[in-house]
Formats: sequence, structure tokens, C-alpha cells
Amino acid sequence: MATTNDLKNGLVLNLDGQLWTVTAFQHVKPGKGGAFVRTTLKHVLTGKVVDKTFNAGTKVDTATVDRRNMTYLYKEGQDFVFMDSETYDQITVLAETVGDNANYLLENTEVQVAVHEGVPLYIELPTSVELLVQHTDPGLQGDRSTGGTKPATLETGAEIQVPLFLTTGEKIKVDTRDGRYLGRVSS
Repeated sequence: MATTNDLKNGLVLNLDGQLWTVTAFQHVKPGKGGAFVRTTLKHVLTGKVVDKTFNAGTKVDTATVDRRNMTYLYKEGQDFVFMDSETYDQITVLAETVGDNANYLLENTEVQVAVHEGVPLYIELPTSVELLVQHTDPGLQGDRSTGGTKPATLETGAEIQVPLFLTTGEKIKVDTRDGRYLGRVSS
């Protein structure tokens, strides 16, 4: 338990059984009435953002979320197996928890896994990863109707838009937040 005076960015609150991260907070002392704290909270699992106001001094339930550096080892059925970089413990993370991050996940990729009471909540990838273009059609000279891009399938199975000049077998840098092509990687 903590009070609203202890709020800080990154703190995880347990409100009605849901986990929320404090992304912004402001202590407000109006001329009339009691002081209060205005917060912006982000749901740990869904990413939904809400504004919530607490009276000053109100007790809030905090949750301990442990962010650990882990290495992705392999896929077991639908689920993913990660190894803690410090303790070498292995944990299995459900496919639903990994979500779309699987599109950019190669074996031996270093990620952060957020764990609450032994349950993996989400994984955080590096902001960009280097992946091989598994297949892409040759770009046609003069074809600019698509804004100079074409679909490419990456080695993870993900499909993204790449510039027309790229060919199959090239290594590229991809933004893991939105799947954007960031550039070629020189060998």
C-alpha cells in the first residue's frame, strides 16, 4: 500500500484487480476544497489509457512488476520459452501474451519480460530488430503506383512494406513498434 503522495511515473497500481502503470501525475491544490492528484494511467495488458483523479492522501494498492532481461530460446507448441539472463531459469510465455511481438522474435533475441506474481504480463522488444527478407517480388521499373513500396515476407513470417529496390535475401532493420522498414543492414 502507498498513498497518492508516493505516486511516480512507472509505478504499477492494482485497482479493482486490474494492473495500471502511472504515466503522468499532477498534484493539484485548488483555492477552494481539498487537494487532489490527477493521474494518467495505462492498462498493463491492453495498453488502454485513462485519466483518474484521487483525493490527496488516499491509499492506493501498488503491485510489484518485475522486469527481467531474458533471451528467447524456442517455440514450444504455440507458446514461447525464454531464459532469464541472470539466473538461467526458463519460463514459458503464452502466445496470447507475446501477441504481435512474435512477428519480430528470432531465437536468441534479448527482450524484457514483465512478471507479476510469477505470471508473465507482456514482453518488450528492442525498438528495432534486424531480419532477413525471406521473399519479395522483384520491383518493376516505373511502378510507382504503390508509393514505391512492395510487400516482403520476413524470416519470422511477418509481412511488411519495403522499398522497390530490395531483393530476397537482404537483411533489413525493422521498427518493432509499427513494423516500419528502417533501412538496409550492411553485411
